Amino acid sequence: MFEKILIAGRGEIAVRIARTCREMGIRTVAVHSTADRDGAAARYADETVQIGPPQPRRSYMYAPSLIEAALRTSAEAVHPGYGFLSEDPDFARMCAENGLTLIGPGPDVMETIGDKARTRALLAAAGLPVLPGSAGAVASLAEAEEVAAEVGYPVIVKAVAGGGGRGIAVARDLGELRRVHRETTASARAMFGDGAVYLERYLPRARHLEVQVLCDGHGAVLHLGERDCSTQRRRQKLIEEAPAPGLAAEVRERLAEYAVTAAKTLRHSGLGTVEFLLDDSADGAGDVTFMEVNGRIQVEHPVTEMVTGLDLVREQIEVAAGRRLTLAQDDVRISGWAIECRINAEDADAGWRPAPGRLEVFRVPGGPGVRVDAGFEQGDTVPPYYDSMVAKLVVWAPDRAGAIARARRALDEFAVSGPGVVTTLPLLGRLLAHPAFVEARHHTAFVDERTEPGPSTGVPPPGDGAIPPDG
Repeated sequence: MFEKILIAGRGEIAVRIARTCREMGIRTVAVHSTADRDGAAARYADETVQIGPPQPRRSYMYAPSLIEAALRTSAEAVHPGYGFLSEDPDFARMCAENGLTLIGPGPDVMETIGDKARTRALLAAAGLPVLPGSAGAVASLAEAEEVAAEVGYPVIVKAVAGGGGRGIAVARDLGELRRVHRETTASARAMFGDGAVYLERYLPRARHLEVQVLCDGHGAVLHLGERDCSTQRRRQKLIEEAPAPGLAAEVRERLAEYAVTAAKTLRHSGLGTVEFLLDDSADGAGDVTFMEVNGRIQVEHPVTEMVTGLDLVREQIEVAAGRRLTLAQDDVRISGWAIECRINAEDADAGWRPAPGRLEVFRVPGGPGVRVDAGFEQGDTVPPYYDSMVAKLVVWAPDRAGAIARARRALDEFAVSGPGVVTTLPLLGRLLAHPAFVEARHHTAFVDERTEPGPSTGVPPPGDGAIPPDG
């Protein structure tokens, strides 16, 4: 087992990793930019190293600084958390070249799953259902037009190197496709250094489901059940839950089977997530199609931890150290219901305006079945340079109704305020109380249809539970 791990992330996931390492008797090194000098992660680690200025490309995404910090502090492994370089094959190779173990899949696997079009083709060949679309990246706008005409509008244009909801745009007709193709290609080149895009048919009101997989380096693959991540705004998740509500047993089994097949096909190791769309939220028995694979720990991993009783960071570390999985599939038991709410420093009622600042009040809820993963404490300042997430509220209860009630109670107890600071706490309470969510009729457009200006989409009117502006 490792004696010291460098944590190459920030915020709540850095704190989360430091806590498990402390329980395992592993010393930790937290890196931080000048903006995060007094952040919570630095307080929970055994050592800290400043790696650069606030700008991520000059600190958390500058691989040479991270490698130097690991070597200088004699760390043996690097946990990348999520975001930044967590799925960067070049960083994985740099770690290996310097004798460091990156806690995650190997660079070859990262390279494959980082190419969304290639992964889609590989898994289609392995028998996973995919949406009609291009066979791979489209070479030109003319080819994109041909594919769209063949599969029918609307289509979704995706960056081959995209992920996390970025590098994606929808085109509902030919004119929109010409604009979207140009804009997505340009933004993909700027964000990912690769302007290649591919096309799929767009499902406007699907459910976003994903299955957590855990794989060791000896060929063993487990699935740890599914999560429902349909409550999202412009493809950024807001509320996740496990298990997914209202699924037909046959759909649940198919999801697990597809996820294990995907992990084996890709020769994945460590934690991974296989994501799907379910094109029928009415009875939970619609068509499942593959969407993408993520090879890192994800923000929503605590809901899986709460229903399985596993520490996924510990499992990641043990697998990375070369140990075999000690669990068999029959040992994985799903118990109760868990819901996670992302508390972001954003003003949802003012066009989702970023609202960071000093947390003069930061009072977290407690009581049975309540967990808060936070990257900040009272008196800290949420800097404007990074993701707006302040904390995650995670609750567990024996059933879904109990979990919703507990989450609403805990949100009421959660108090965050400071000069200029506004959070998504009020919005989250309104979403959890919405009849569509309570009755598991929500889908990926559920939030946008109620909070974004635009033409009517045929959804139930406000009298049927639209989100009121003041909760």
